[in-house]
Amino acid sequence: MSTHAGQLAKTAPVTAVGRARPSLGSRIASGLGGTVVRVFLVLVGLFWLVPTIGLLLSSLRSSEDMSGSGWWKVFSAPSQLTVDNYQKLLENSDITNSLLNTVLITVPATLLVVVIGSLAGYAFAWMEFPGRDWWFLGVVGLLVVPVQVALIPIAELFGKIGVFGSVIGVVLFHVGYGLPFAVFLLRNFFAEIPRELLEAARLDGAGELRLFARVVMPLGGPAIASLGIFQFLWVWNDMLVALVFSDSGSQPITVALQTQVRQFGNNIDVLAPGAFISMVIPLAVFFAFQRQFVSGVMAGAVK
Repeated sequence: MSTHAGQLAKTAPVTAVGRARPSLGSRIASGLGGTVVRVFLVLVGLFWLVPTIGLLLSSLRSSEDMSGSGWWKVFSAPSQLTVDNYQKLLENSDITNSLLNTVLITVPATLLVVVIGSLAGYAFAWMEFPGRDWWFLGVVGLLVVPVQVALIPIAELFGKIGVFGSVIGVVLFHVGYGLPFAVFLLRNFFAEIPRELLEAARLDGAGELRLFARVVMPLGGPAIASLGIFQFLWVWNDMLVALVFSDSGSQPITVALQTQVRQFGNNIDVLAPGAFISMVIPLAVFFAFQRQFVSGVMAGAVK
């Protein structure tokens, strides 16, 4: 009996401590911590969207209203909202043609970089050929070359082969300049694929192309999606390369808007909707593929 009572006496304090509830102060701090973080993140998101919202509301106001007050005036005078600016935008052939040129430049430049970069990344990761490591070091070295250094030599080259001032010339420059980063990114990602998985596929009779299409591409989907988003955003928002390599018939929306500002400084009723369309399309692409983008970033961080 005495032994049993001693054991109960020893275990009672432990049980009491184990069952002790958190103090009221700690519970309040924990609850406020989660609430504060959520409120802070919501405020940051709203603050990040303020320029987009402001540009949208400005594009829905007349030039007289925009010159007389700020875009926040619509909250007290919603009758200012109108779609006349977008009708004028559709009637402006320079803006509409430049928007089409932007699509014709961005889509091929993104697809070619993704396809060629994926094939080259796989080759550098898993195929044996003479000088593989030296070739890859050369690709990595191209990452440090500033885009400004290549403008004049490539412009002279494109002039000799007859593609300067065309959509093809702008696409070729974006592809050439985007490939080093694509190869570097995808090679490092593909190299982390288990070798046993690839050897098992080869034992089943899969060739290199089939192995790349059936095994490597599905596993590298997040990294490829991240690369595609980066390339799309960079090409769509680019103005320097397009300003050098395009002419009046092949200029994208960024150059067209800059030209409109230079020629007609007071045509804000056309510039505002054009700028909003130019900004909202990359945002839509990013939000549409944000899950793949986050998966690619997290996979790269884990690897």
